[in-house]
Amino acid sequence: MEEKLDNIEEVVTESGIWETIIDFLGKILYQNEEKTIKITIGLILLVGVIYIITTIVLNFIKRLYVKRLPLEDKAKFNTVFSFARWLVYLVVLIIVFDAVGVNVTAIFAASAALLIGIGLALQTLFQDIISGVFILIDQSLRVGDIIEIEDKIGRVEEIKLRTTRAVTIDNKVLVIPNHLYLTNSLYNWTQNGTTTRESVSVGVAYGSDVQLVKQLLLQAVNDHPNVLDDPEPTVLFTDFADSSLNFKVVFTLNDSFKSNFPKSDIRFEIDKLFRANNVSIPFPQRDIHIIDPKK
Repeated sequence: MEEKLDNIEEVVTESGIWETIIDFLGKILYQNEEKTIKITIGLILLVGVIYIITTIVLNFIKRLYVKRLPLEDKAKFNTVFSFARWLVYLVVLIIVFDAVGVNVTAIFAASAALLIGIGLALQTLFQDIISGVFILIDQSLRVGDIIEIEDKIGRVEEIKLRTTRAVTIDNKVLVIPNHLYLTNSLYNWTQNGTTTRESVSVGVAYGSDVQLVKQLLLQAVNDHPNVLDDPEPTVLFTDFADSSLNFKVVFTLNDSFKSNFPKSDIRFEIDKLFRANNVSIPFPQRDIHIIDPKK
């Protein structure tokens, strides 16, 4: 058996096939003047093999870990894992280059200016990505939440590493860069639950029966089907204004995303009840005194 193997080795060696393969793999595709950076066909093939092996290992680890996660956390893990995957590829690529004798320091030094320019150009992109990781980890924002940021309101439909997509009340897609969550105040309307406290303000003329006003406001709110009974609505006497007595009726809705529609209905009902009970809503009035300089 050993004699056969020796004979095969001699045949391969004599035929020059092995030397041809070595020469092919060692063919230089690029080499700088200082000869500190040398890229060969063998190096490219090695990087390809290492990439395939790394991908197989990462996919195995991903499947192994995802099995233990609850369903709601799988999507978040996949998003974070996709970012970590590229970091692993970069580290493995640097290790491979260094192991085969490529001067990695020289590569970084030669491309320092390019890397600085790319870093400045991608600064906001990395801010978005890091912010996206924070959002997914600390769960400050979830799909389905109703948010308000920079006077824009929307329901979160998708959270990605770079952006968050939300849909506004008029069915427009709101694309929010994730770094805005670190630099702006974010109002999450539904983090404490789907119900929110809403209010409608109105002013009545001086001399009006304030107890009747309170009764009519509660009636207008309680008659609306979208207003919850618990906690029960309440009326606040907010101010003695210049031209009116100001009231605010506070109530609870189960769908704050469409709160403008119930609030509009309640305003219609308030106007109807006030008219039926002779309660007037005043407009600003001013008394003008004209002084005659001749007198």
